Amino acid sequence: MLSRSARAHLSVVLVGARNPQNIGAAARAMQDFGFSDLRVVNEFAAPFEAAQLEPAAMALPKSAVGATHVMEDARRFDNLSDAIADCAMVVGTTAIGGREVERDILPLQKVAAPVRAGLTNGERVALLFGSEKTGLTNDQLSHCSALTTIPMFAPEGRHLSMNLGQSVAVCLYELVREGFEGSRELPPSKYPAVVTAEDRERQTQMLLQAMEATGYARRFPANAREHVVRQLAQQLGRDRNEATTWMGFFRQVLRAVKAEGRQ
Repeated sequence: MLSRSARAHLSVVLVGARNPQNIGAAARAMQDFGFSDLRVVNEFAAPFEAAQLEPAAMALPKSAVGATHVMEDARRFDNLSDAIADCAMVVGTTAIGGREVERDILPLQKVAAPVRAGLTNGERVALLFGSEKTGLTNDQLSHCSALTTIPMFAPEGRHLSMNLGQSVAVCLYELVREGFEGSRELPPSKYPAVVTAEDRERQTQMLLQAMEATGYARRFPANAREHVVRQLAQQLGRDRNEATTWMGFFRQVLRAVKAEGRQ
């Protein structure tokens, strides 16, 4: 489980991002998973400045809704070297594409563990994402201590790529999938009571009675054997509330048959 202090050591670095909405979507993903240090590398300030404006003033969708403080604290750098100067580990993401890469590329699941370890040890880790058009160039990848890629479906003729905001979300989820401090607690089950063996046996006997009363047992005797019905009853209801619902239904069937004079 990643603590707040560990997550504070992760820097998401967007290199050459051109679309303000994508920058906003990345910020929202960071907010959703408890990260806060966003860095944008672009010698042109316009996309970064536009992403920091109020969405209403831009007539754009609220891609960064709920992530105002991430965008307010985000920093822009003119070059990659300055953006990662304080980082002990730099992980570059790539879809590989048609380029020839002479280094090992680890699947996202495998690179997540050393990243989490570095963060927990107090090391600053940078997670790099390239521009929407080209991704990270070979020169930019050369700054990285490790490379990773997101597994994707690859039908014939499809150029593998993923939206920038989606890529950030997938990578950050992989880092926190085992849980993180401050995450929303799941509500307790409304019906935690387990189904006992006694409950299952009552279901079995009521189901046998319903099969007999409706004539099902006479028409399909093999299906109405007691051990077969008992095995079926094991599947009726994940908790006591559901099991009770099934037994209530069987009672209603027996009452209906009796009312029709078939018993």
